[in-house]
Amino acid sequence: MIQRPKFYELLTEAWKESRSFLCVGIDPSIEMFPTNHELRHGGFLDFCTSIVDAVSEYVCALKMNHAHFASSGHEPELESLIDYIHETNPGIPVILDAKRGDVDSTAAKYAKESFERYSADAVTVNPYLGWDTLEPFIKYERRGVVVLCKTSNPGSAWLQDHPKESPMYLRIAERVQQQANPNLMLVVGATHENSLSQVRQIAPDVTFLVPGVGAQGGNAENVMKLGKRSDGLGLIINCSRSVIAQDRETFDYFGKVASAAKSLSESLSIRVN
Repeated sequence: MIQRPKFYELLTEAWKESRSFLCVGIDPSIEMFPTNHELRHGGFLDFCTSIVDAVSEYVCALKMNHAHFASSGHEPELESLIDYIHETNPGIPVILDAKRGDVDSTAAKYAKESFERYSADAVTVNPYLGWDTLEPFIKYERRGVVVLCKTSNPGSAWLQDHPKESPMYLRIAERVQQQANPNLMLVVGATHENSLSQVRQIAPDVTFLVPGVGAQGGNAENVMKLGKRSDGLGLIINCSRSVIAQDRETFDYFGKVASAAKSLSESLSIRVN
């Protein structure tokens, strides 16, 4: 297992270096591949590393969605991609978006997969089977654990907003805040601004991974206003399709990716209080 700095230390330095809350999600599909760019080795890994090269100077983190690789048998490319990021941009934290959540020995295997096989700096986890299912991940003291709290999908209220008097997502936020562990974070969607504000009140010290800005319609300015900690930090704002999915026919596909990342990075710039 690669010995990396503690996740929160990496993230703090990345905020300083990038001066932005932008996290680019690398969720590849063959349908995205540019038609006017020669991609080596079947294209999958080269597409992803080209995205990394285009956006690395603008981000505080990079996030890979496990399903976009595993569904087409590209787990080895995922391993190689994370190795590439660690080698070429060692200061950028890598988040594996896998939403793992299971019991006992199975959770321990998922933790080993995330942190030893893939060498991710952090992983997203699902707490809905109980807090004990997160413990195998938390035992990796140098790695980040990003707990699903209030997700950006429209149907999340069916479960996460109940019971009304004590919504599940606020109970999760409270539990994470109580841990006082800077490597423990929360997923809070940009599309539920009132919930974002409530979670920040419950968990004033916790860092949020915020999906939903860009293609899903979340408002970046409001997210920063409602979601920042009192120190002006505490956000990792993920954008995927709005950065990496450019016109396939364009001549300079990865130049367009870089321009999109730069523009978003500027709109998500950090202004420390």
